Amino acid sequence: MKYNRLSQDDAAVLFIDHQTGLISLVQDIAPDTFNNNVLALAHMAQYFKLPAILTTSFENGPNGPLLPALKQAFPSAPYIARPGQINAWDNEEFVAAVKTTGRRQLIIAGIVTDVCVTLPTLSALEAGYHVFVITDASGTFNEISRYSAWMRMASAGAQLMTWFSAASELQRDWRKDAQGFGEYLMKHVPVYSNLYASYTTQKKN
Repeated sequence: MKYNRLSQDDAAVLFIDHQTGLISLVQDIAPDTFNNNVLALAHMAQYFKLPAILTTSFENGPNGPLLPALKQAFPSAPYIARPGQINAWDNEEFVAAVKTTGRRQLIIAGIVTDVCVTLPTLSALEAGYHVFVITDASGTFNEISRYSAWMRMASAGAQLMTWFSAASELQRDWRKDAQGFGEYLMKHVPVYSNLYASYTTQKKN
């Protein structure tokens, strides 16, 4: 096995179909936890200055518009409202936006895992990209759907990660920016706040 690790210089983040209607379909992760994970991924992209691409599917229908928090997080990012394609990779504008980044590592998350994440993941792999699926910022109906999707993507060559593991792999070394990275983690891992508070108190003393 060759360890293909995430690189800050070669990764882009794709947010696929995090829509106000579709989010009600996420039943395999608690709502507050899922929301935290999606925002953690967004803040990860901001912290590491990774290109981000936002896309929605049939947002004028029941799927609804993009989550407002993501719009606010990336006001200048490419935003592709697909008119109907279920697989985002079937949309030429979306694929063009991915190519424009010049990045070969795609960090993907979306709703639902077994469709909106799996289909573009398989397509991107076929196109020669390295795909890293953020499992806890993607959601679906139930565990059967989730594990079926995970197995299908992993067997095709995608790497399955959590936002925390992806952020840690991008950081590589605490000495890079201990304070900044610690403050980022504190926003999304409540128990880490205790650990960080202990560290800062000890440092002052």
